[in-house]
Amino acid sequence: MRTSQWKYRELCSYFNYYHRCFSVFLQGKSEMTYPANLICVGADGCEALDLQDLLQRCARNKATKEGKICHGRVVLYGLENDILASNILINMYSKCGLLEPACQIFDRMPKRSSVSWNTIIGAHTQHGEEDKALKLFMWMLKEGDPPSAFTLSSILCACAAKLAFCESKQLHAFALKTAMNSNVFVGTAVLDVYAKCNFIEDARLVFDTMSERSGVTWSSMVAGYVQNNLYEEALILFHKAQKIGLEQSQYTVSAAVSACASLAAVIEGIQLHAVLVRTGCVSNLFVAASLVDMYAKCGSIKEAYFVFASIEGKNVVLWNAMISGFARHAHFMQAMILFEKMQQMGIHPNEITYVSILSVCSHVGLVETGQRYFDLMNRDLSVEPNVHHYSCMVDLFGRAGMIHEARNLIETMPLKASASMWGSLLASCRNHGNYELAEVAAKHLFEIEPQNAGNHVLLSNIYAANKRWEEVARSRKLLKDSGVKKVMGKSWIEVKGQVHTFMVGERIHPRIDDIYAKLEDLAVEMKKLDYRAEIEQDLHDVEGGQKEELLSHHSEKLALAFALISFPPGTHIVIKKNLRICKDCHSFMKLASRIARREIIVRDTNRFHHFRDGSCSCGDFW
Repeated sequence: MRTSQWKYRELCSYFNYYHRCFSVFLQGKSEMTYPANLICVGADGCEALDLQDLLQRCARNKATKEGKICHGRVVLYGLENDILASNILINMYSKCGLLEPACQIFDRMPKRSSVSWNTIIGAHTQHGEEDKALKLFMWMLKEGDPPSAFTLSSILCACAAKLAFCESKQLHAFALKTAMNSNVFVGTAVLDVYAKCNFIEDARLVFDTMSERSGVTWSSMVAGYVQNNLYEEALILFHKAQKIGLEQSQYTVSAAVSACASLAAVIEGIQLHAVLVRTGCVSNLFVAASLVDMYAKCGSIKEAYFVFASIEGKNVVLWNAMISGFARHAHFMQAMILFEKMQQMGIHPNEITYVSILSVCSHVGLVETGQRYFDLMNRDLSVEPNVHHYSCMVDLFGRAGMIHEARNLIETMPLKASASMWGSLLASCRNHGNYELAEVAAKHLFEIEPQNAGNHVLLSNIYAANKRWEEVARSRKLLKDSGVKKVMGKSWIEVKGQVHTFMVGERIHPRIDDIYAKLEDLAVEMKKLDYRAEIEQDLHDVEGGQKEELLSHHSEKLALAFALISFPPGTHIVIKKNLRICKDCHSFMKLASRIARREIIVRDTNRFHHFRDGSCSCGDFW
């Protein structure tokens, strides 16, 4: 023991000389110089730098070269079997991204402590090697070393990353058995893994029964709701956190911003933006990306670009958010300019970038341009083409009427066709009247998505458009017999912070009489402009007059009428719809924007339509 202590003191004396060298490194210099011969110097009166402190500084600064020098002296003085020194070395190498030497040190340790296990398990989790982390945890249990709360929370994080629900349930049971469930880190990790595995009710149960909650706990629960598409619940919980005075982290607010984006709740999004500005979090690149996404999804593309342009040192996530925003709003030229500019700035496009740029080509019918970008991606060795890229290309061909090219791509691509590809092909068949190929696409969809009623409805509509009423009746009976419920079309609009939702033929809204009266006024003005309802868009087997009446009561028209009697003149209107806008409503909105002298923005499932002065930003291609 005395020898070990002497060696440790001598080693500290040795590091005394290098304190001056390391101070240069810690002040931000990238290079360090060393003497040719390593000697121990300790008589110059300088304070000795502790080995632990020195190695931890190397870990914090990811100073691999300096850390290896320290490791060399540890070996030289025979301290490689010292548990403390080994633990610090494992931590240093893992923080520097070098798992192999960290594992070698761990494997050579004769007697490991709980810190040793925690460090190596955490290292594998942080580096995306969740399976190895789980194996190490099982090895730890076999060795008889009791896991701590830190170990358990770390391995639960590994389960969350690989969506290992069964293992998570077992670990939760272990936490309950050992009374570690009361630990705030363990409880937070449990609810996080449940939320990521889509068991949000279990996550909320854990949250509600926790005796202590940290800011991370609240953030995880809010983010969990967003991940499970429960956006209103996410905002309710966020407001509850505000009421109890919990300090909002950038992660919590960012999750709430994402919820606003999905709900298109622009007023609340603006309020959250103000919170981020006040707290100084708006400069965070990921927070800024969520703001860009929120404004773009709420129809405020100018505000989205304002946030984007105000951020220095943009990363690929922020560039992608802005390109994607332009793509949603059919601003194809701006999207392409950004695509080129990001590369000029030294930011390499990734898989998501190519999805956005291919999507915008699809929505504006730029077939040759889209093919050029697709070829460029295939030549990019850093990007692996995936199902989303091929889906964009199928959509690109289909929208342009190149139905057979779209089918050929599906049949020859190296990946298995997804439901979105066959769905895109089915929709294209409807738009271009190819019901024979529609039946082929529908058959594949019925096999992949047996519970999706929309596929049955779309096929039925294709038959109806071709006046094949017997097939319509058969497909509707098949839908009814399957027990699958179809999604009802609805539109909603936000007025003074309150969301008003409309269904086709709405009758229960408190101002419904005023709404229908306004629609009548619009109809009179539109007839002066030679507007005629496009009755072929209604696919019911009824007379033309009934078709016209059904079309006039579509949900987005009701939402527009309500907006016109609610907002002052000149105010632009934003309407959200859960289905694709029909051709008749599209024509109606164009004329309404001219009559009312307003900008009308409609967000359907595909994109944003900006109606101004009788025209639409999509160029009638959607």
